[in-house]
Amino acid sequence: MSKIKLLLDVVSDLRSLADSVQAVAEAIMENESAETQQSEMPEPEKEPEVKKVTLEEVRAVLAGKSHEGFTTEVRALLLKYGASKLSEIDPVKYAALLADAEGLK
Repeated sequence: MSKIKLLLDVVSDLRSLADSVQAVAEAIMENESAETQQSEMPEPEKEPEVKKVTLEEVRAVLAGKSHEGFTTEVRALLLKYGASKLSEIDPVKYAALLADAEGLK
């Protein structure tokens, strides 16, 4: 083989190597831009966990308030939430009732 043919083979191999290096560089660049876009997206806001208030918790607070002398106010709160006794109140309203009861002073 002549020296010119060998040089042409080297040039061809270098061009092939350059194309391969460019393809790898482009793949890395695409991966980095995808990671950047993901990190720029804000995480969805998590709703704070709402503690489920139980009948027993509400009963304990209302009994305590009644013992403190707020019996009339406790009865008024029960009526405000549409019941004459605690067991008739919808459990969904327990948190609001508890907050109102704790506000009695």
